[in-house]
Amino acid sequence: MSEEKKSLNFIEQIIEDDLANGMPKENLRFRFPPEPNGYLHIGHTKAIGISFGLGEHYNAPVNLRFDDTNPAKEEQEYVDAIKKDVSWLGYKWEKECYSSDYFQQLYDWAVQLIKDGKAYVDSQSSEEMAEQKGTPTQAGVNSPFRNRSVEENLDLFTRMKNGEFKDGEHILRAKIDMASPNMLLRDPIMYRILHKEHHRTGNDWCIYPMYDWTHGESDYIEQISHSLCSLEFKPHRDLYNWFKDNVYEYSKLEYPLIPKQREFSRLNLSYTIMSKRKLLKLVEEGIVAGWDDPRMPTISGLRRRGYTPQSIRSFIETVGVSKRENVIDVALLEFKIREDLNKTADRVMAVLNPVKLVIINYPEDKEEILIAENNPEDENAGSREVPFSRELYIEREDFKEEANRKYFRLSIGKEVRLKNAYIIKGESCVKDVDGNITEIHCTYDPLSKSGSGTEESKRKVKGTLHWVSKRHAVSAEVRVYDRLFNDEAPDGHKDRDFMEFINPNSLEVINTFVEPSLQSAKVGDRFQFQRLGYFNVDDDSTSEKLVFNKTVGLRDNWTKKN
Repeated sequence: MSEEKKSLNFIEQIIEDDLANGMPKENLRFRFPPEPNGYLHIGHTKAIGISFGLGEHYNAPVNLRFDDTNPAKEEQEYVDAIKKDVSWLGYKWEKECYSSDYFQQLYDWAVQLIKDGKAYVDSQSSEEMAEQKGTPTQAGVNSPFRNRSVEENLDLFTRMKNGEFKDGEHILRAKIDMASPNMLLRDPIMYRILHKEHHRTGNDWCIYPMYDWTHGESDYIEQISHSLCSLEFKPHRDLYNWFKDNVYEYSKLEYPLIPKQREFSRLNLSYTIMSKRKLLKLVEEGIVAGWDDPRMPTISGLRRRGYTPQSIRSFIETVGVSKRENVIDVALLEFKIREDLNKTADRVMAVLNPVKLVIINYPEDKEEILIAENNPEDENAGSREVPFSRELYIEREDFKEEANRKYFRLSIGKEVRLKNAYIIKGESCVKDVDGNITEIHCTYDPLSKSGSGTEESKRKVKGTLHWVSKRHAVSAEVRVYDRLFNDEAPDGHKDRDFMEFINPNSLEVINTFVEPSLQSAKVGDRFQFQRLGYFNVDDDSTSEKLVFNKTVGLRDNWTKKN
């Protein structure tokens, strides 16, 4: 086997085998089929990456299809958000499709199944049906309506479509095998009555097809060659094939290609909830500010927090394609955004917890402009001007009145360098009546200016501090985010609700100072606040008030673990 063959994942190997066995390459077609009942989250990016990635690899078309068969939960808002997210990730679809486009065809096929004795209208309650379903080790019991005549079934199904019955009064079931070891084949529901307005078809329909009936037939209509889905749908494959094979008999001339369903492990992430229903609960109960809250694992939330498409795509590539379920450490995702922003984000200075620093031997009326490199990782990033003056802000944590030898920041009698500026020495501090430090006094060495070429400028000291000139500082709001859940598996406790693990300290809002170059920053711009982490300009930011989100810290926990 060649090295190229060895590197193929199992889905690529299936496709390569199909091509080797005679499938024309032009028949390859993939799809990403979300239900528009919520916003896409990080778990969906794996399915997106697999299907669109295969499309790019094989130069094959990929459809974006909305499985919109439940008007009670689906909205145009979600359709628009999904399209925006997929586009933002950098993928392009050939066709935008909707399962609702196929409602008439699905209905016509259902009528044909009734005529062939392969489907029937059941008039039992859901409780009665559940009792007859059986168990994995015990066969189910046939419905008393299973042997209705074709004529009666056609009449009832037509009247269901015409709106003559209430919700739940009748359903249409496939007639397969109530003793099948696969319980999904025990006469599954194909249609239910639902008097709800659909976001695309309005009130044209009051019966809606179920997912298993719709999904495979939509793949078939679109002539999808490889229908790729997550492992929880593996038991559905037999039903997928049953529906498809029976419809093929009616439509093989128009739709000659039979899709092939294959399953991969879904993406599970630590400290994260992946259920759209539970994410909706967080939104509805005000735990978060919306679907795009930067604490949410939604793509829109990650985008607002400052994640890049490149970092998410790199994350998915690293996770890879497998058949075995596992939980990915969220630190890997954080590593990927840190890795990307290290290459692309300009370095700037901001002080989150400020205390005033006075350089007592620096002239009071003097100002100077220092030149700072924007990004040492990017030779084309250029430089910027940073004003310097007698009074500065530094981080409160960067000063101790007394410190041991392992403390490399500022203290009385100790020297540190101010980033891009001078070496300073702590002299004294001023305290309020409660003993809190309100002002730090220091002296500077005027010959130690960074980049000046003097011997003093080359002198090594162990600590370097970031700072902002008090006279030129720009006020800003910074939102510091922590994980939304304080448990690694908030959804993994059978006896406890995931809401019990909400982290009450997942958001801290602080008022701070940033260097004046950030006054012109635009929404979405990303920066490294030196020594603090990576931040981006939030959607709430205005020309009057800058708002930054903390994307991720500088510290890399994932590499240390691995």
